[in-house]
Amino acid sequence: MKQHLLIAFILSSFFSFKMQAQLTPAQPDPKKQNALIQFSGVVLEGDSLRPIPYTSIMIKNSYRGTVSDYYGYYSFVAQKNDTVEFSAIGFRDSYFVIPDTLSTNKYSLIQVLATDTIYLKEAVVYPWPTKEQFKQAFLQLNIPDDDLARAQKNLARSESREQSDALASDAGLSYKYTMQQYQSKLYYAGQLPPNNLLNPIAWSKFIKAWKNGDFKNKSKKKKN
Repeated sequence: MKQHLLIAFILSSFFSFKMQAQLTPAQPDPKKQNALIQFSGVVLEGDSLRPIPYTSIMIKNSYRGTVSDYYGYYSFVAQKNDTVEFSAIGFRDSYFVIPDTLSTNKYSLIQVLATDTIYLKEAVVYPWPTKEQFKQAFLQLNIPDDDLARAQKNLARSESREQSDALASDAGLSYKYTMQQYQSKLYYAGQLPPNNLLNPIAWSKFIKAWKNGDFKNKSKKKKN
């Protein structure tokens, strides 16, 4: 009977101690509390010292970190001896190890990133699926005139004459023609105007143009 009472006393003491241990909260480790720091700073360009906005700032081999704001400022909680990775598009990645000899729980850093030029491979896009189709399209290609050929066509006398004949008179030419007619009427006011049928100079010009075939060429052009 004494043995049973002794075993019951030992078991009750054990369970009471266990329940007390579960009810008491775990005490925080002072070393781990001192390891947490407020890591903040600014990310700048190496050439112009301008802030780099939206830089990715992550602790290496973890999912903890932040992104800098428009002015390049960042701030987050980290631990001593963490490796912080800074990465931004157009700049080389940079790493910084937080020292473990800090006496305070705050640390500031001005991180400077160097520009990085990325060379992409040349990409050639062909509109034809095979070389045979490209060859056929190249042989049938209608090459347009270059600038010199177009200038020679525009300066040709025949085309210039056709364009001038077909060109309608603008306001300036109409005003000039009207003024000439008005001045002619004033010049021959009170007398009969001259008749070109009796003008020998006009007849000589008409005969010369008729021999050169000017009227014949105009009729052919109208038919064509």
